[in-house]
Amino acid sequence: MSVVKNALPEADLKVVGEALQGALVDLVDLSLVAKQVHWNVVGPRFRSVHLQLDEVVTSARTHSDVVAERASALGVTPDGRASTVASTTAITGVPEGWIKDADAVRILVDALGVVINRMRERIQATDEPDPITQDLLIGLTGDLEKHHWMFQAESA
Repeated sequence: MSVVKNALPEADLKVVGEALQGALVDLVDLSLVAKQVHWNVVGPRFRSVHLQLDEVVTSARTHSDVVAERASALGVTPDGRASTVASTTAITGVPEGWIKDADAVRILVDALGVVINRMRERIQATDEPDPITQDLLIGLTGDLEKHHWMFQAESA
């Protein structure tokens, strides 16, 4: 049952709802991965990587809220529960303990790459059914690609 109605046909709403839910999971997990690495990074580039990780966390959290609110506006209930995120994420887990700065950069390059690829798939999927959602996904993917570029430059 949905208390919120929208103008999208049911088939389009299914595609858009799945895209938004997947984006929410990826963004929540990205924020958790970046924060875990942030707390445990060590090495000569500690400070710059530590601060850069917080920028990713802020972006991911901001975008996850926007994505969840878009889903709600369409009548799709967003699910950001820990169990849902853990069971549906595509991001590789973070190792336990201290993480050398070079490894931290690699972890973020990999995590951002996974999320960006999945976002690009969602951009394609939402093209016809809902250009508004597609626009939202395009914007946040551009932001993630900026972080991806910066972390790749860290490891050059």
